[in-house]
Amino acid sequence: MTSDKALQQAVQDELGWEPSLNATHIGVAVGDGVVTLSGQVESFAEKWAAESAAQRVYGVRALAVELTVDLPSTAERADSDIARSVISTLEWMNQLPAHAVQVVVEKGQVTLNGSLDWEYQRELASSAVRHLLGVRGLHNQIVLKPKVKLSAVKADIELALQRRAEQDAQDIQVRVDGAEVTLSGTVHSWSERNLATHTAWGTPGVHQVVDQLTFA
Repeated sequence: MTSDKALQQAVQDELGWEPSLNATHIGVAVGDGVVTLSGQVESFAEKWAAESAAQRVYGVRALAVELTVDLPSTAERADSDIARSVISTLEWMNQLPAHAVQVVVEKGQVTLNGSLDWEYQRELASSAVRHLLGVRGLHNQIVLKPKVKLSAVKADIELALQRRAEQDAQDIQVRVDGAEVTLSGTVHSWSERNLATHTAWGTPGVHQVVDQLTFA
């Protein structure tokens, strides 16, 4: 098991390696494998990049984010301007159905509502918005609507896990209840955990994924 001191150094190194953020203003504390990020960043995209970088590090069991977004004066925008930018950006994405996503902006916090067919569409919407100028936070409340029967979902997920992570697939259990998939069992890293949940979300008809995976 990685010591807290070694894990702290590994997270700091990963943050410093990530070119899309300035790690000098980010503090890292570690206790029992729980990593806490603190400090200030200049955009929501930078905050998201810091979270993602920390999650990539082997041994991180949980992540607490206490980062604040302190926009430079040149990045300040009115909520109405941000809303127009969000709508325009989503309309230019041919992977999203027209008018499927509704937008609410309050004090730089963007909330996305609506319904889509696929998890990748939901993530595309988030990815497009998080990099827009003036955004301080993002709440993706888009729901997924299943369009196919789920009788074969369990088998499909298990086969996909075997294709992508044969060793770890043996330690992961899949339970299907309607449009909800529950993953349980053990994984060995954040990347393996993300692979399992990504595989579940990539199955047609899945409306919700419950992650009960633990680290070996």
